[in-house]
Amino acid sequence: MVTRGGSRLTDIVKKHEASIVADWIKEQLAAVKAADRISEADLRSECARFLSLFRAALQSGAGEDVTSAAWSETREMLGTLSRSRAKAGYTPSETAVFVLALKLPLFDRLRGETGGDAQTLAYEVWYATIVLDRLALYTTEIYQTGREEVILRQQQEMLELSTPVVQLWEGILALPLIGTLDSARTQVVMESLLQRIVETGASIAIIDITGVPTVDTLVAQHLLKTVAAARLMGADCIISGIRPQIAQTIVHLGVDLNTVVTKANLSDAFIIALQKTGAVIARSPKA
Repeated sequence: MVTRGGSRLTDIVKKHEASIVADWIKEQLAAVKAADRISEADLRSECARFLSLFRAALQSGAGEDVTSAAWSETREMLGTLSRSRAKAGYTPSETAVFVLALKLPLFDRLRGETGGDAQTLAYEVWYATIVLDRLALYTTEIYQTGREEVILRQQQEMLELSTPVVQLWEGILALPLIGTLDSARTQVVMESLLQRIVETGASIAIIDITGVPTVDTLVAQHLLKTVAAARLMGADCIISGIRPQIAQTIVHLGVDLNTVVTKANLSDAFIIALQKTGAVIARSPKA
């Protein structure tokens, strides 16, 4: 545990703040291709803000424990920066460089200020290294959390985009499914379908599984749950896209779909849906 609170480092940062920021920016721009994602003015503002908070935390005598209250503002600033860079597409290394690139400018000033005192220089370099490494690790942790949030949001958006509910006719909706139908996607499917039933007042919903590669017991259960939820909203469901292989699988699994109308293709299901709504399709007489 550092007991001196890094007082020498505090004075050096205060004395050389402007030149440290200038060299720090150069180190960052040399380490990562940041110029095309952030302006030098914005980077300078971030560096100046961090260095000010860094110096204040050092001056408080908090030592190298960057989890203490004295470092809270510094952590908050790094957290905001890390999350924004995660969204901007920076890598973890590029994000951590924001802190790590500060080492060389600091060490250069430490060498000049210690006047050849090897013991003092070693102590200050060691102290600065511990603090900066821990802050860099913190940025990586927050970055990872931010990326996970981005990925989860993108997955949710992809689920919503992959489950469009379209209106084929007055009172008739179609929900074409493509890909695997798991629990998470079933929830999105169900919510999308029920919302459209409410919006349109539809009485028939065609669930087309032509694009679903395999149907097992779990997928069949998810389909039945969606059908049951739609019925509670006053809409009957027709399942289309029942291929021979799927039909054999459903029979082999012993899944009961007797209460649901099923058709081999979407066009047949659409004809049934029209009949249920009382609509009639007729060919126009030739001129």
